[in-house]
Amino acid sequence: MRGSELLIKALENEGVEYIFGLPGEQTTSIMDELSRSDIDLVLTRHEQGAAFMADVYGRLTGDAGVCLSTLGPGATNLITAVADANLDAGALVALTGQLERDKTHKESHQYIDVVNILSEVTQFNKSVEKPEAIPEIVRKSFQIAESEKPGATHIELPADVLENKDIGEPLLPKPGLDSDTKPDAETVREVAELIEDSENPYIIAGNGVIRSGASEELTQFVKQNNIPVVTTFMGKGAISAREDLSIGTIGLQNRDYVMCGIEKADLIIAVGTDYIEYYPEKWNPDRDKEIIHIDSRIPEVDKHYRPSAQMVGNIRQSLRTLKEEDIEGKDAEYSRDLKRFIEDEFNKYTNDDSLPMKPQRIVHDLREHLADDDVLITDTGAHKLWMSRLYPTYEPNTFIVSNGLATMGIALPGAIGAKLAEPERNIVATIGDGCFVMNAQELETATRLNLDLTLLVFNDQELGAITWKQVDEYGHKFGAEFDNPDFVKLAESYGAQGHRVESPCQLTEILEKSLDSGEVDVIEVPVDPEENHRLTEKLGEMICPT
Repeated sequence: MRGSELLIKALENEGVEYIFGLPGEQTTSIMDELSRSDIDLVLTRHEQGAAFMADVYGRLTGDAGVCLSTLGPGATNLITAVADANLDAGALVALTGQLERDKTHKESHQYIDVVNILSEVTQFNKSVEKPEAIPEIVRKSFQIAESEKPGATHIELPADVLENKDIGEPLLPKPGLDSDTKPDAETVREVAELIEDSENPYIIAGNGVIRSGASEELTQFVKQNNIPVVTTFMGKGAISAREDLSIGTIGLQNRDYVMCGIEKADLIIAVGTDYIEYYPEKWNPDRDKEIIHIDSRIPEVDKHYRPSAQMVGNIRQSLRTLKEEDIEGKDAEYSRDLKRFIEDEFNKYTNDDSLPMKPQRIVHDLREHLADDDVLITDTGAHKLWMSRLYPTYEPNTFIVSNGLATMGIALPGAIGAKLAEPERNIVATIGDGCFVMNAQELETATRLNLDLTLLVFNDQELGAITWKQVDEYGHKFGAEFDNPDFVKLAESYGAQGHRVESPCQLTEILEKSLDSGEVDVIEVPVDPEENHRLTEKLGEMICPT
């Protein structure tokens, strides 16, 4: 069989259902083999959109999302979204075409060294030199991409390798990995004693809790020991916001109300919290807190993060084992009061009828109309900060955000990947107007696939997160304001339904119809950017409740 057939058989063997991407001259043999495969090709309108779809698909399923491009410009278009997946621990395998090997040592049309370029944004990155090596390289790529801390991998496929006929077979079906090894008794007792000796312990739960499927174990541990917990942006849903000791979310650069509890803490239990999610210098600026590190990987140590004890291994099993210890419960009444204070702020603008709309009311109305297991994807910008800060999340993997790379343009293609991963759930994307136009072409992909998506576009005619910072630091805006197209007509031109909110009460009506429409709905909402600055002023004057 030729190399391209062996590649497709190896991908089928890994359980791949979708390949997101665009064909090119160097990948025509892959297209030919895909035409006879059970793997579905999702033809996208841009390679960045393809990689974002694969990124979110991998986050929701735990199985690596696969994206495909040709060489040169096709491959470079993948880079941003591949880097996004790698920094946010999304399972992704990128496939790129390449010239025949006898042309890569000299100047050639569309040739660049893609392997070298992608080396900084992937965990494994290899060009296939011989077709018989394809099964081993594919297996290694998927094993690394789907590891306990996932990430992006890349396989380069020269055209002559794909066309070359050689003897080869896919490897046997991929084995399951046994990672339920218990931590040793001495470590468990050391951690338990630190918790027992503390007066005000706090848990910071990150994305690792969700990746490892440890939400139930975390919730049981919190209840048993009466320890408050906050989540990072990417950890939202690791514990339900309904739990009385689930206090809120950290992640703003500004000091926020949830920090009142953290500041009182003498012990921080960091569970599945990647360093990049929220720098320890933000929550341990004086380096006066004891730290327990519970994660699948050893800690990234610096002067603000020096764990007194570590439980490195399967997070789920670590929490189960720790739960067996007889740890004295703590007094968490201040944190319960703090939670009620934060919830009052969330409900403050429930009936605010001003237009442009307050972002707080938009968040509230969205939450009211979505089921616990519906998936919300938020793009990057000022709206991301409002959604991450205020949107109550009740189940793991129902709030998707670009955090490590904080990439604009992820939400629309990400929503497509999410819907293919979770076809029975409502998929809603909140998107800034600046983000929306970056990948608006994928509306055609969504309508062609007959997907049911609701896309909420925050329209303030500026890059809100940038102007927010500009005004707060320099007192004026510059270079971040623009005019927008007619989003309703734009949506309709792609075959989607377009809606414009002209009064706050309309949003709930439009949301109800959109969630039941079975189509792609784009809802344009005028949003008040001045609320960003009011929040900064409010937090700057913040006094912790007593």
